[in-house]
Amino acid sequence: MHRGIAARKHLTHRTLRAACAAAFAVAVAASLAPPARAERVTPPPVPANLEADAGSRAFLVGHAVGTQNYVCQPAGLGFAWTLFTPVATLFSDNGRQLTTHFFSPNPIESGTVRPAWQHSRDTSTVWVRLVDQSADPAYVAPGAIPWLLLEVVGKQDGPHGGGALAKTAQIQRLNTVGGAAPSTGCAEPTDVGKRVYVPYLADYYFYSTPE
Repeated sequence: MHRGIAARKHLTHRTLRAACAAAFAVAVAASLAPPARAERVTPPPVPANLEADAGSRAFLVGHAVGTQNYVCQPAGLGFAWTLFTPVATLFSDNGRQLTTHFFSPNPIESGTVRPAWQHSRDTSTVWVRLVDQSADPAYVAPGAIPWLLLEVVGKQDGPHGGGALAKTAQIQRLNTVGGAAPSTGCAEPTDVGKRVYVPYLADYYFYSTPE
């Protein structure tokens, strides 16, 4: 289910909305299917600054369907759209729900709010910090949010000991479509507090600790 870079560069906003709706519908239909045998995870080429640590292994890929959510806030001498949370669901290649993605307080850092992923079956959770990002047009589609390399800074098993995400050390956000903040609508004091929910797609690759 790998989405090619070239194809992504030609998606319009209307196509993106349709793709999000279609992906969600397929995922819901597939959610009752029996689990498929795990396949080898092969990440695509990435900019050099986003390469995972040497010796680490990608053990999971999730295809995200969701929104990047922004609020208009004062910034410097003006105003700017500020990301306050993503809201996304990650699915496997065969459409089975894997995780949800959002911002959440990290208990390991006294409640510092971080990007988080929670496993949909055992509710194990990981929190991350940004290592680096890239908007290199050789990889990233026009109008898409940057590709990211993220490092785990907190982990928590599910209430019954589930640890499906426990071995995660790094996460890459790749193959992004959409999600960028608007270029208008946040320029006046009366705009402060306005919110927008921008549809996006992305692939998230989860890496285990280097062996």
